[in-house]
Amino acid sequence: MNHDSYSDAYIGGILASCRTFAFVGASPTQSRPSYFAMKYLTAKGYRVIPVNPGHAGKELLGQKIYASLADIEEPVDVVDMFRTPDAAPEIVREAIAIGAKVMWMQLGIRNDEAAKMAEDAGLKVVMNRCPKIEYGRLSGEISWVGVNRRVIDNRKPFLFGKGGTMKHRV
Repeated sequence: MNHDSYSDAYIGGILASCRTFAFVGASPTQSRPSYFAMKYLTAKGYRVIPVNPGHAGKELLGQKIYASLADIEEPVDVVDMFRTPDAAPEIVREAIAIGAKVMWMQLGIRNDEAAKMAEDAGLKVVMNRCPKIEYGRLSGEISWVGVNRRVIDNRKPFLFGKGGTMKHRV
C-alpha cells in the first residue's frame, strides 16, 4: 500500500467499522494531542483505552490506564500510537499479539518497516494521520479550508476578498 496518501474510503472504512481504540502513549496532560484526541473520539461514541506504563492504574477521562496492550481486558480494533517512530516495531508486535485490526501512527510518525510487519500480519495501517482530524474532516466538522493545505492551525484563512492572514497570491 502507498502510505503517502490514503483514500477517504480507506480511512472512512476504518472509522466506521472500528469502535475501540487503544491509545499507546496517552497522556493525562490536557495540552497534549493524545488528550484532545481521546476526549474528541470518546465524545463521538468510540471506546478509547489509554495505555501508558508511567500512569498505569490511574484514570484518564474516566478510563483506566493500562501499562501495556497485553493488559487490556477486552478486544481492541485500533492501536493508535503516540510514540516516536523507533517504538513502532515493538508496538506493532503487541498489536498483532492482541488481535488488533488496525495499526494507526499519529501525525509525524512513520515507520515503513513496522507498517510492512503489520500488513504482513493482516492489519490495516495508517501513518502520519490523526483519527480525530480525519473524523472531523470526513464528517464535515472540519471544513476544507485549512485542511487542503495539509496544515492544521488556528489562523483564519483569507476568504472572498476579506479577512484573515492566509492571503493567497495569484
